[in-house]
Amino acid sequence: MPDFETLECIVDGRVGRLKLNQPEKLNPLSTRCLEELVAAASWFDSLEEVRVVIVHGAGRAFTAGADLASFGGPTGTLPRDAADAGRRMAEAIESMQAVTIAAVHGHCIGGGVVLAAACDLRVAAESTNFAIPEVDLGIPLAWGGIQRLVREIGPAATRELVMTCRSFSAREAHTRGMINTVSADDAYLADAEALARALAKKSRLTLRATLMAVDAAAEELVSTGTAWSDADSLVNALHDEESRAAGAAYLAERGR
Repeated sequence: MPDFETLECIVDGRVGRLKLNQPEKLNPLSTRCLEELVAAASWFDSLEEVRVVIVHGAGRAFTAGADLASFGGPTGTLPRDAADAGRRMAEAIESMQAVTIAAVHGHCIGGGVVLAAACDLRVAAESTNFAIPEVDLGIPLAWGGIQRLVREIGPAATRELVMTCRSFSAREAHTRGMINTVSADDAYLADAEALARALAKKSRLTLRATLMAVDAAAEELVSTGTAWSDADSLVNALHDEESRAAGAAYLAERGR
């Protein structure tokens, strides 16, 4: 098994588990974590027997989103490569050979929504709190998040949730089409496991062919090809005086 700092990866027959494993910090998506997610996706792809991978978080949350410490100082010192790490992560997860199931609970914030959207299927605990606070933080939603949300929930809902930054429930996410299944809080991981076991019994070839066909159709509908420029928008926002002031005010309100 690979030795990661922020993740834990295990394999049980045809089913793998990719766990965000910094529960004391609510599993932040630091640059290191994003890079390790890319490496983990590559590792799972090297295992022909693995047909389904469950992506989930340890402790009280799926993930609290991007690590704010990665954003550098008040003038914005984030290198472009670091700003682009989230896009590389989402593309690596989305293109995995295995079927990916996001098992979401607790908090699923910002970049965590992008990670979940990059997975093929999504199961959420009923009390899960979703939010996309990037605009309030004075930064755009990057990492190809806009495109993936438009695919799943449509343009109007994407505009509303991204611009208002309001929280939304697992039930609302399900109604909008972002979540496949809403489970009881004590059953979401077991439900994801049951789904994974059912899918893992199927032909690897036909599972992969189905994923490739759906992904190709989704790319035709809303391409993620322009997501490469998201990093530039993020870096620009970190140098924009009004955006930085908005972000500082948002953090001050929350005692950060």
